[in-house]
Amino acid sequence: MRDPQGTGTGALTLPEELLLLALDPVRGRPISNPKFLRYGLAGATLADLEAAGRIQCERGDRISVTNPLPTGDPVLDGALAALPDPGKNRGARVKAHRWVRTAARPMQELCLRRLEERGAVRREARRALGLFPYARFPVGSVDLTGPARARFRSAIDAGLPDRRSCLLAAHASATDLDTKLLPGSSFRSRRRDLKRLAQQEWTAKAAHHAVQMDKSAASTAGGAT
Repeated sequence: MRDPQGTGTGALTLPEELLLLALDPVRGRPISNPKFLRYGLAGATLADLEAAGRIQCERGDRISVTNPLPTGDPVLDGALAALPDPGKNRGARVKAHRWVRTAARPMQELCLRRLEERGAVRREARRALGLFPYARFPVGSVDLTGPARARFRSAIDAGLPDRRSCLLAAHASATDLDTKLLPGSSFRSRRRDLKRLAQQEWTAKAAHHAVQMDKSAASTAGGAT
């Protein structure tokens, strides 16, 4: 899968492409669990920061910043700024799944703003029951959703031939988005393979850990009622 381009505003980051896969182009809402998706976006941002040489994972699940210099991308630099500054706190580290949980919502907003700038989505303000404000993000003037989904399916059919496609698929699986993108029994074995992949990539594993914590909490709360 080649690095996708964002209509003259630089290449799409991994979390942006994950968000494009997850948004219904007409309804402008996620096709999978919105909270789980946010964890995936945060995890995918960490994957891009690692690829850019800005962070590393130590002792299995602890993130340390190895290079605090900005990347020039607003999504990645927003994430980098939210990590412990090694210049101010030498040797500072944060557990990956904890950072994913705390950074999930800010990372989603950064991705949405960036996709708005690209013309890929448009923000529509709505109110539930006429009282509670929320936003929808249907496809904008530039359709990047269709190409993103086509790239994803092509990469799946080709056996995930490159590092980026592996990471994208791993984060989709970690957040249960794969069940929507690859539905039905015909993709069951592929989904099993992606679950294993999600456990091999530490950024996807951090997102999956956050998802499982939510599922466990919901199960406990349900059993107590």
